[in-house]
Amino acid sequence: MNNALVFSIVAFFLCLPVNFFLNPSLLEAAQPLPRVVITYGALAEREAPLHVARDQGFFRKYGLDVQVVQTRGAPTGISALASGDCQFWYGTASGVTFGAVVGGLDGVFVAGLVNKLTGAFVVGPGIKSPSDLKEKTIGVTSAGGGIWMYAMLALEHWKLDPKRDKINLRVIGEQSVIAQAIATGIVDGGYLSYTFASILERQGFRILADLAKLNIPILSVGMYGRRSFINQSPDVVEKVLRGLVDAIVFIQEPANKTAVMRSLARGLHLPRVEEAQEGYERLENIFDLPIYPKVDGIRNAVRLLGVTNEKIARLKPEDVVDNRIVKKLEQEGLFRR
Repeated sequence: MNNALVFSIVAFFLCLPVNFFLNPSLLEAAQPLPRVVITYGALAEREAPLHVARDQGFFRKYGLDVQVVQTRGAPTGISALASGDCQFWYGTASGVTFGAVVGGLDGVFVAGLVNKLTGAFVVGPGIKSPSDLKEKTIGVTSAGGGIWMYAMLALEHWKLDPKRDKINLRVIGEQSVIAQAIATGIVDGGYLSYTFASILERQGFRILADLAKLNIPILSVGMYGRRSFINQSPDVVEKVLRGLVDAIVFIQEPANKTAVMRSLARGLHLPRVEEAQEGYERLENIFDLPIYPKVDGIRNAVRLLGVTNEKIARLKPEDVVDNRIVKKLEQEGLFRR
């Protein structure tokens, strides 16, 4: 090393303020934040806490660099979780999450942000009542997936049986594709988030039911991760959950409406922020605090999916729940705001 280079290096360190070396926070700030990847699949209002936490810097507030990544459904998200490419799946207790567990993945729900059926069941103008769904075609994202379950739970509530009543559940794609299929008559109806439902309603289509009013327990949105990761990095899990709780509180404050609508529009890929109005208005009473993954909702999903899958039928809700960090946060008073 030549003398000029040595002199330059020494001069650089001499120019640094003394408190850079004495202040731990400055040294911490110089280090890259731990990176966490959260995947999700749905385009719905239920994903709002993810988008708001990212946009408002709530994850970064707790010292995490969180990447929020949309995937093409739960199978892709769970595959990424199994391979270590992500740390959490933000989604429904479904055939995919349960199937991964019975297949050997140490997957568990560490939180439950929405523990009941929400959204809307949208149909063509000619369908006046649930009984008119007989011999019709319902669009879903995938067999055994979240939207499939929501449709099945709604049909069950109306005492309709797909086999007996010749109701065809057709795999179409994500919600934007289902909405387009309803609009063009490819299918007769289906489950949609409030935002997509309101767009079709303005075009003359019918909202057969606001599903939240049916009071059907189901873990619609949970944070699903690997038990091994939770055991190794409980502090990371805690920080992620704190960020999500901050986002829920932010969403529920009316003064933050503009910012929330902006995040919602971005998350739903809407061309105009104004189109998020309907979805925003439904957010106030959707999310649960404390964010426990409720056993009755998981049990309902196991019951529904277990009809065609014996391994899932044998699952106990406790097998797919690890609520110790939510319990810790509750004991600290996080949810008393």
